[in-house]
Amino acid sequence: MLYEEKQIETIPVGPLGLIPLKSCETLGKKVDAWLTGWRNERESEHKSTIAFAGYQRDSYIVGARTPRFGSGEGKGEILESVRGDDLYILVDVCNYSLTYSLSGIQNHMSPDDHYQDLKRVIASVGGKARRINVIMPFLYESRQHRRTGRESLDCALALQELTSMGVENIITFDAHDPRVQNAIPLKGFETVQPIYQFIKHLLKHEKDLQIDSDHMMVISPDEGGMGRAVFFANVLGLDLGMFYKRRDYTKIINGRNPIVAHEFLGASVEGKDVIIIDDMISSGESMLDTAKELKRRKARKVFICTTFGLFTNGLKKFDEYYENGVIDRVLTTNLIYQTQELLSKPYYIDVDMSKYIALIIDNLNHDSSLSELLNPTKMMNRLLERYRAGER
Repeated sequence: MLYEEKQIETIPVGPLGLIPLKSCETLGKKVDAWLTGWRNERESEHKSTIAFAGYQRDSYIVGARTPRFGSGEGKGEILESVRGDDLYILVDVCNYSLTYSLSGIQNHMSPDDHYQDLKRVIASVGGKARRINVIMPFLYESRQHRRTGRESLDCALALQELTSMGVENIITFDAHDPRVQNAIPLKGFETVQPIYQFIKHLLKHEKDLQIDSDHMMVISPDEGGMGRAVFFANVLGLDLGMFYKRRDYTKIINGRNPIVAHEFLGASVEGKDVIIIDDMISSGESMLDTAKELKRRKARKVFICTTFGLFTNGLKKFDEYYENGVIDRVLTTNLIYQTQELLSKPYYIDVDMSKYIALIIDNLNHDSSLSELLNPTKMMNRLLERYRAGER
């Protein structure tokens, strides 16, 4: 049975309300469309009872805004009643395209600004909602997840701050280090892997792949992402390889120890398709170096799969590597802001996560288990069977 065709077995926690902040507006509308469609088609004798009041609507989006004063200060405002609602607030802290005026100067919104707007919206609810859940695909400050010196632990502080404001569940995707959930052990925290969606979109665009250990490998570009790559390889039944960076610790260039060489651990990649898997492309330097090393070792096709495509140094280098045949495809999700330039690239595959988020929200609203959604093994096996059988 498909998840969207699920039988209603539990009463909703409360009437469903979605609050996509401006940073997450496009994704929020897609999620709303999925939920609206499913709930209008879903059959049950219980839907006419008072416990299911507001179950079927034309839209679950609750009006909210975060205006700013001329001084740059802001406020949150809810435009309709949310008393007793089960609220899901969506925020993209990486959306740098949004601006606000500060004494006549246009400022681009930083992750800090988006996080403050999230808190303002939670505060404007005023404790009237039945439950507040935050869906924050890129976990705020997750790259600062541990101390290596006299440093702040920003992500842990942010999680504690949100839960102290009444947030019950925090849903994020591919957290840089999921152990940060130790900061809030008594609250719900889920870090979701989009592996199924990566494979689904890759198979949709590539028609001649052979998904077995003789023809394909999964590669981790560094030792830090091994856990992610091991999971990916095990689900697909593929061999695993890893690069590690040998650095010159006697020098510091641009604040980092320069990389002397990329050393490879794993079986031969000659003639094989390889999938490089990581949580994010920041500048892209590490990914492109890994792809170049794999091509030097005679890999057939190179696919780059990362949850978040930040592309902080632009796309020029990716264009160059694609034209030279070093990379074949780049897959990132629509969980964070994507530029029109990125979406227009011939090598880019946009991995849409709106349906998956809608499934998570639907299950949480019914207080149903997320176990099967978070473990994609069955869905992956079904998908691979269909692909091998020639279905498209």
